[in-house]
Amino acid sequence: MKIEKSKIGNAYYYPLSQLKEMGFDVEKYPYSIKILIENVLRNLDGEKITEEDLEVIAGWKTGKDFAFSPTRVIMQDYTGVPLLVDLAAMRSELQRRGKDPSRVNPRLPSDLVIDHSVQVDYFGTEYSLSLNMRREFERNEERYKFLKWAQGAFTNLRIVPPGNGIIHQVNLEFLSKVVDLREHKGVLTAFPEIVIGTDSHTTMADGIGVLAWGVGGLEAEAVMLGEPYYMTVPEVVGVRLTGEVREGVTPTDVVLYITETLRRKGVVGKFVEFFGPALSHLSVPDRATIGNMAPEYGATVGYFPIDDQTLNYLRATDRDAKMVGEYAKAQGIFYGVEPKYTDVVNIDLSDVEPSLAGPRNPDERVPLRKMAELKTGNKKGKKIADGSVVLASITSCTNTSNPTVMLGAGILARKAVAMGLRSMNYVKTSMAPGSPIVVKYLNEAGLTPYLEALGFHVVGFGCTTCIGNAGPLPSEVEEDLKQGIEGYAVISGNRNFEGRINPLLKGTYLASPILVVAYALAGRININFENEPLGIDPNGKPVYLKDVWPSMKEISSYLTLALNPKFYSEQKGRIFDGDENWKQLPVEGGLTFAWDPKSTYIVEPPWFKESSEFKEIRNARILMMLGDKVTTDHISPAGPIAKDSDAAKYLEERGARELNTYGARRGNHEVMLRGGFANPKVKNILVNSEGGFTVHYPDGTVDTVYKVAMRYKSEGVPLVIFAGKQYGTGSSRDWAAKVTALLGVRAVIAESFERIHRSNLVAMGVIPVEADWKSLNLKGNEIVDVELDEMKPRTTVTIRVRGETERTLKGIARIDTRTELEYVRHGNILNYVFKRVMQD
Repeated sequence: MKIEKSKIGNAYYYPLSQLKEMGFDVEKYPYSIKILIENVLRNLDGEKITEEDLEVIAGWKTGKDFAFSPTRVIMQDYTGVPLLVDLAAMRSELQRRGKDPSRVNPRLPSDLVIDHSVQVDYFGTEYSLSLNMRREFERNEERYKFLKWAQGAFTNLRIVPPGNGIIHQVNLEFLSKVVDLREHKGVLTAFPEIVIGTDSHTTMADGIGVLAWGVGGLEAEAVMLGEPYYMTVPEVVGVRLTGEVREGVTPTDVVLYITETLRRKGVVGKFVEFFGPALSHLSVPDRATIGNMAPEYGATVGYFPIDDQTLNYLRATDRDAKMVGEYAKAQGIFYGVEPKYTDVVNIDLSDVEPSLAGPRNPDERVPLRKMAELKTGNKKGKKIADGSVVLASITSCTNTSNPTVMLGAGILARKAVAMGLRSMNYVKTSMAPGSPIVVKYLNEAGLTPYLEALGFHVVGFGCTTCIGNAGPLPSEVEEDLKQGIEGYAVISGNRNFEGRINPLLKGTYLASPILVVAYALAGRININFENEPLGIDPNGKPVYLKDVWPSMKEISSYLTLALNPKFYSEQKGRIFDGDENWKQLPVEGGLTFAWDPKSTYIVEPPWFKESSEFKEIRNARILMMLGDKVTTDHISPAGPIAKDSDAAKYLEERGARELNTYGARRGNHEVMLRGGFANPKVKNILVNSEGGFTVHYPDGTVDTVYKVAMRYKSEGVPLVIFAGKQYGTGSSRDWAAKVTALLGVRAVIAESFERIHRSNLVAMGVIPVEADWKSLNLKGNEIVDVELDEMKPRTTVTIRVRGETERTLKGIARIDTRTELEYVRHGNILNYVFKRVMQD
């Protein structure tokens, strides 16, 4: 097959127009599909990427497998550390086998942003930021030394040190090029970026026209080492946007409305692409907010095609808009023609109203006018009462990247302070912007002092509350919560799963930063903002939400401050430098990492030391029976390690001074193994209590999931888990699959799986089986066989259950591609890739 190149400026590109001569008319394809086609066309080599791959994607044959080569990988430290630990372990194993360790190296540009580790220990003061950063380095010194070693040891790896912002905002504002220029097959070549990330909200970059989505860390690891990325050709749901947003409605309200609409529609595993007459009204920050929450509405991507808004944003953030515009127009990926989609959803932006989402899931939208209907108890504690808002946090890349809502929060704060209002003294307040740029424009606007007057001082530049690092609540508040008082959080985040933000809370609501400030003032979750005042001024006059709400005109008067190219060029020049804490970290090791046997953070994992090839699943026991919407937080928590947990006992035995969080300990498989299903909110049907407990059969002993699983392992008994719908929803957390495998679970039998967790399970050799198993009426003491009818993708599975009677059930093994089948045959993707590296 002869493939032609054309020239644009001093670079070559691979025009899609030549596909017409090959029999493919792609002109009216979705823009996202065109970008995938370009990638396959450019990387066609007849080995890793073949003519068959091109025929499948250029023919848009939905459901068929194809391979392509992402242009960049991006990671955050919670998911990136275990990935780099795996690479370091590969190097060590190669050295032990007499091979060159430098064979293990990222083959394509890879970025890691350290943003998930900062915790809100200090708040409400001007020194909160500096003290939280100091504590961050004290807690994570071992991890950060390892990352600094990796920065020097691996090529093609850039690390953004702590304090520079949240991964997705850094990607949006600095790292993304939209159209990249790089040497390809010996010549300078222009091509659109396709970025995969080890965080599910990598989709935020879809708002700038970069095709980006979250994958499992295991898949990203394989891609970094030169493997193609394999997927099935997606259906593309077009979302036609019409109308204009009404006064008083924020971008947060828009994304919560879209999330609810698309989750109800059902777009799991599909691409979503936005188009229509209202597209031009949405700025890139507004689009990024919508793209960011693609995991919450279930889509693989929430893509916005390149257009004039994209170019305006690139110019404002000091990037090359000229090349992007010229390339996109020449290639036919600049927005103009309305494509043909698999299906179309119509959304009228004028239908959107002020809203929150909660108390347990981001798609549970509640109009603000209905929050007063929330039923709470009438108990009173020493400090708070039922319904009190005890945590109000401006947090998360979803909203802190959006100047409209950040400036709006500042304006509301200014008006409230002018009227003599203050936040309730039992509310823990915090502000963690996704970028230092936010502080620059809030300072320029003169709004920072008013936010600080209400307790919203900057506590860090990282995920903080949204990832579960809100830190402890004031002791009096915690004591009331432990006594059964029902407290709530209002955060500007994207995740509010049960137990994630704080296990003592009754619920968490997602809202705009503007409403976060309002709820800090009110201090009550079910306030009726229409009829009840936010507070009373010093002269006894009631102050209502409408008195302090910022108008769009007021917000617009400051927006130019937020898009000052000088801010971005200054920050871009130093994001890889780090502060003095980072610069002073010593680095040990050369080509291979110097593993410290005393370390409780970085431990060499067992993946390459143990044989794990596929075996039939016979005489298995049921480890857990779970309900719907079991999240990756339930499976592998990221938050604080409880003092009475198996992980805590392990750490204390090794002299750890501080337990820290599971997220920070992901470089230690022994901690993570003991943390499997240790979320206090997990509900196992086999036991009567919440938390990480289960039953060992046949003796019926109840113990922690870890201890029971280890008993089964010592007895040589394989395990299975039964679960309901949307198993593995939430973060793209490879440890949720790794810990499942380490616990000895061979198959998870669920009614449905969330996209990333399904692929992670397969990558660890755990078979996801889709089946409606409720008719089996399981008691939990049964013995289970799982038989694959054939070793082929999506094969039928026979599940045999032996208890008082023998029952059988058919299901589908969600091993979706031929390559995934190879991962399972090899035991997991790590051994598959390691063997390829050995053979290179």
